[in-house]
Amino acid sequence: MPHLSSQASHLPLVVRLAVLSLLPTAALTLAPLLAAAQQTDRITISGTVRDAAGQPLEQVGVGVEGQTGGTVTDAKGRFSLQVARTGQQAVLVVRSLRYRPLRVPVSLTEDRRDLTLALQADSRTLGNVTVRGRSDEADTREQVSMIKLDPRTAKVLPSPFGDFNAILKTLPGVQSTNELTSTYSVRGGNYDENLVYVNGIEIYRPFLISAAQQEGLSFVNPDLVNKVEFSTGGWQPKYGDKLSSVLSIEYKQPTKFAASATGSLVGGAVHVEAASPNKRLSYLAGIRYKNATYVLSSLRQQQGGYNPTFYDGQAYINANLGPKGNEDRTSLGLLTTFAHNDYRFTPETGQSTFSTATNQVTRLFIVYEGRERMQYDMAQGGLNLKHNFSSRFQTELLGGLVYSRELEYRDVEAKYSLADINRDPSSKDFNQAVRQRSVGSRFDHSRNNLEARIATAEARARWTPGNRHTVRFGVKTGRERIEDVLNEYSFADSADYVPDARRSRLTSDLDLQSTRTQGYAQHTVELDSMRTFTYGVRAHYWSVNKQLVVSPRLQYSFIPRRHTNHSYKVAAGMYYQPPFYRELRDQQGSRATPGSPLLVEASLNPELRAQRSLHFIAGNEIRFEKYGRPFRFTGEAYFKYLTDVVPYDIDNVRLRYFAKNLATAYSAGVDARVGGEFVNGAESWFTLGVLTTRENLQGDSLNLYNATGDTIGRQAKGYIRRPQDQRVNLSIFFQDHLPNNPSVRGYVNSVFGTGLPFSPPNNEQERGTTELTRAYWRVDLGFSKVLALNTEPNRRVGKLESLWLGLEVLNVLGRNNVAGYSYIQDLNGRTYAVPNYLSQRLVNLRVIARF
Repeated sequence: MPHLSSQASHLPLVVRLAVLSLLPTAALTLAPLLAAAQQTDRITISGTVRDAAGQPLEQVGVGVEGQTGGTVTDAKGRFSLQVARTGQQAVLVVRSLRYRPLRVPVSLTEDRRDLTLALQADSRTLGNVTVRGRSDEADTREQVSMIKLDPRTAKVLPSPFGDFNAILKTLPGVQSTNELTSTYSVRGGNYDENLVYVNGIEIYRPFLISAAQQEGLSFVNPDLVNKVEFSTGGWQPKYGDKLSSVLSIEYKQPTKFAASATGSLVGGAVHVEAASPNKRLSYLAGIRYKNATYVLSSLRQQQGGYNPTFYDGQAYINANLGPKGNEDRTSLGLLTTFAHNDYRFTPETGQSTFSTATNQVTRLFIVYEGRERMQYDMAQGGLNLKHNFSSRFQTELLGGLVYSRELEYRDVEAKYSLADINRDPSSKDFNQAVRQRSVGSRFDHSRNNLEARIATAEARARWTPGNRHTVRFGVKTGRERIEDVLNEYSFADSADYVPDARRSRLTSDLDLQSTRTQGYAQHTVELDSMRTFTYGVRAHYWSVNKQLVVSPRLQYSFIPRRHTNHSYKVAAGMYYQPPFYRELRDQQGSRATPGSPLLVEASLNPELRAQRSLHFIAGNEIRFEKYGRPFRFTGEAYFKYLTDVVPYDIDNVRLRYFAKNLATAYSAGVDARVGGEFVNGAESWFTLGVLTTRENLQGDSLNLYNATGDTIGRQAKGYIRRPQDQRVNLSIFFQDHLPNNPSVRGYVNSVFGTGLPFSPPNNEQERGTTELTRAYWRVDLGFSKVLALNTEPNRRVGKLESLWLGLEVLNVLGRNNVAGYSYIQDLNGRTYAVPNYLSQRLVNLRVIARF
């Protein structure tokens, strides 16, 4: 109640009551006038707060230093703040957990609207507190050779096709010397030795692809990915039966609407994700398209009409079926995918320049007639039913179907000639062909068709009987049927050069039906807050060779109490790879058809045993800070001893197996990786791998010669280099951005690998000996700018939110990297290894729109 003066207290009571009754009315009348007067002394500051990747941040505190009051951002990162108009310079302070505080000078003279503020992640938050539990993050950190990746990095990494697997090629232990392929080898293994899972469902790749130019994109669509884990060896029993690596992908479970569209000179992608209002149902779907004509047109050895197209579609639907209030107790996930890859090529001319053993520079000229068509269609689907009986016992039921239809049709005649090149710089004919030495031709014909059908069913369970114990177990069975009709032949008429007459024509009509049964059990014990031990066993039985294999595996990790930023890990285990169709098929030709010595019928070897590998791995991880920013070093040494090895040769990306258990082998090496914020707010990493891998074939020997060149006997070769024996591999992924403007960024993706052994086909004398391809070295550069658009808090669903604009310079050094070699012979019987070069320097543009 207002206080009346002493004079007013002497007024009659009736007058005083009248004055008091009029005060509320007067206050209501004067309030707008007072507010308007006060408004002229205040200004509005508004804008958007985002993270370094351009995503809006919610619940960020915003205020002006020295003034009371403040506000927080909404779900779209928007804020609006009214402060006193002082006419002076002040500091706008922006704070949020997990981010470094931001101080922005502002002038308090007039309204400041549409500010765009970017916060940098602060990994030092709670850096002196160690929290350990059985979360997925802790479980990943304690596993040997397990790397967790940010799927968003795959979208900005500069590469020819923006393929997800390009990021894997920058990791320790991973090797790839062909930017056109999505395949990769790990620690001396080959492409067929890698496991891939999406939401627990095993993924398969096409069977017949023989050249990187024919490939589409890898299965993984980065727009749909939530979490990525990659292991280069020593993995737990819960993962399947391969020899080299595991890639485990978890797709998103959306809680709100989001979408994106990507376009570039080599293709594009669209994705959408959403959830129902009650959050019981969520879905995400993506479509990708790739046309590699722009990249393939830069290949030097072949010119012609390229028409390579690839598209795929993927959808994942998740439904929570549990009772109200506990919806996630039971959930059902459905994954459906379809991929179509159609490669058509009409070669016209080709040219390649190379040096011979005598340093004579030779140029090969080729004129083609005919065309190639390769088509690979694959559909995959899977169901995943999860049920939580309690917080300590969860189960999963999984079912999967795969259908693949593949064809290879080829009728191509290549007419070629060899010529010497003038290397005299003073001559007017410098670098020109001066003498034609040989002519010849080669004809290739193929009519190959393959159909594969695979059906699987699996049950898994996870039981945590105590706070320190986790038990996992499961069983899986599957039925496979593969029908393969093979009909191909080739011949060369130069000096009657046919490497092996029995291989001039290869034919087959194979039908393989089989059943696989697998099971595993493992126990993880948290001995204390610093030590974890996992042990278990896996078994696999295949009906074709009737072989049961048992794989014991164990891991141990510990953190020293005095150095909690260090962790040490060791692992050992037996890993088997039961044969699949490719290993069984003898492409060398097993028997000649009677009456036709040039016709060889390919066959399957049902007695082929599983390849076996014994893994020993020891490593450590050190987390540290430098310049006030977080870093992490990981280093591992490994040794793998392999028995019952099925040898193979590599032709581009086709693996030609010997279809027999002919060898023992080993792989040994060291991998190291340093990663962190070399530039504030941008993660980068450097990796180094040193490797040696060799094999010893039974009965493999070399001819011995006397001084006159006569053969006097044979000597066992012993251990020779395997096809993936790349001694040194160095890769770099580096990010940078403009100071105080992280929306403008630069990227470097560099891969260097020493040469690989090679030799002419069917030449046992030279296989795995001294010849090496030239070192692979490729540097790709990228630049990007993020434009924030339409970030209003009440923006309608589906409205454009931001644009990511990218410019890429691929193979910026213009390096002539080699994918492999073709072999031809001149009239004098000399054999030449003609290099097949990879893509040249290119510029690519990319745009990503987010909604």
